[in-house]
Amino acid sequence: MSEVLLASFLLLVLFALLGTGVWVAFSLIAVGMVGMHLFSGAPIGQVLATTFWGHSNSWALAALPLFIWMGEILFRSKLSEDMFVGLSPWMNRLPGRLLHVNIFGCGIFAAVSGSSAATAATIGKLSIPELAKRRYPERMMIGTLAGSATLGLLIPPSIILIVYGVATEQSIARLFVAGVFPGILLIFLFVGFVVIWSVVNKSELPDEHEQVGWREKLYRSRRLIPVVLLIAGVVGSIYTGIASPTDAAAVGVMFALVLSWQSGSLNRESFVAGLMGATKTSCMIAFILAGAAFLTVAMGFTGIPRLLAQWIGSLGLSSYALLAALTLFFVVLGCFLDGISVVVLTTSVIMPMVQQAGIDPLWFGIYVVIVVEMSQITPPVGFNLFVLQALTGRNILVVAKAALPFFLLMLAALVAIVAIPEIVTYLPNRM
Repeated sequence: MSEVLLASFLLLVLFALLGTGVWVAFSLIAVGMVGMHLFSGAPIGQVLATTFWGHSNSWALAALPLFIWMGEILFRSKLSEDMFVGLSPWMNRLPGRLLHVNIFGCGIFAAVSGSSAATAATIGKLSIPELAKRRYPERMMIGTLAGSATLGLLIPPSIILIVYGVATEQSIARLFVAGVFPGILLIFLFVGFVVIWSVVNKSELPDEHEQVGWREKLYRSRRLIPVVLLIAGVVGSIYTGIASPTDAAAVGVMFALVLSWQSGSLNRESFVAGLMGATKTSCMIAFILAGAAFLTVAMGFTGIPRLLAQWIGSLGLSSYALLAALTLFFVVLGCFLDGISVVVLTTSVIMPMVQQAGIDPLWFGIYVVIVVEMSQITPPVGFNLFVLQALTGRNILVVAKAALPFFLLMLAALVAIVAIPEIVTYLPNRM
């Protein structure tokens, strides 16, 4: 039990630092220093310097700022408006009608932005006024946005998958490909729920039937072509092995700049704003990753992860019992921290347990992302809830209640990938 007490002590130090407002990266470094000082005689300064340099000088990490920049460029373009115009004519005959534009719009934008908050803000700014004007039920309007925006964490190129891949030394290309089928599964679950809800609650939907012929549908859909080509170019080049994630990210930035220029939204002001936004976000994430890397190395010197893994192994927990406990742990932790912080905070301690239980680290990465997605719509600190609260002006509890069915659908998807791991592993094993 001594290893549990040691880990608990360091965890209390971490939460004390975070609770007083210390930056996540500084908190991670401080906990690593405390652990090394108390339980190891290794030179802290040397370890800190070499770890920071070694984990910052990573080619795989170069994909992170490029994908973030791509999302920033598209966030400032007319892409969301094009998606709404292109998708809406195809949704009129589907039960739920324009509510599905939220789902598919978020799915498409998630595939080019890689960010959950950016997806919620971009699609929400366009769809909320349109759906409110047509008198769609508010709880479904908010719920579909809250749930679907989390697809930004899973559908490649996902920023959090890059972070997980760098932190755990997993192939980012294989992680991207592994996220494709689970992402599609979530979209189908969301669409299915909206269809069933719409059939049962037909009276709550507006009675509108815009008659659009095939020629008009195809004409409006032309505005979807650029973004579809962008997604196909980025994800397809990674899947076929033509390009690494970093190469594909660079190509994605170039395509995004061209799309923004063609739409007339690229100017000096938007270019500088996108570049600065990407720089700030990338520096924040890279600093957190460096701090997490130091904590991982520090924990290795103390021997706590190895002792914890041995203790977990001695309990005789099945892999299912371990995953159930970790699900609860991640969801609770996600109530207080953003998704990237959750991943980098926990990998140094969790991965030895996962490997001890014989769980595939690649599969576990997708599992973690889905659980983190769930935490994005869990009060009090679900990032998507705050974005939607700002967009709608509604109380956070009202937004959280609207998002609850989609939280449960994500839980169903989690059960599905646990029961059928091939949903995650089939495509990566084909690479």
